[in-house]
Amino acid sequence: MKDYFVYILKCSDDSYYTGVTNNLDKRINEHKSGMIKGYTSNRLPVKLIYSQRFDDIKRAIEVEKQIKGWSRKKKEALISGNIDLLVELSN
Repeated sequence: MKDYFVYILKCSDDSYYTGVTNNLDKRINEHKSGMIKGYTSNRLPVKLIYSQRFDDIKRAIEVEKQIKGWSRKKKEALISGNIDLLVELSN
């Protein structure tokens, strides 16, 4: 069974980047080195601040898209593990 990860990076401009991968260490290193051109390569350095493992790629992509649509406050509630606030912000 393969593992998939949804991850959130904090960029140098304090913004968040959310992605999905099947090799978390490799992908984070690619972001940190600027190898992945685009959003994160223009905001180096980046730091991994959240990841969640899935065994189903479809579910991982679904969660990634969901998080990308969230407000900053809601993302921060997830990152900090504040489930009560996450639920409150969902209402």
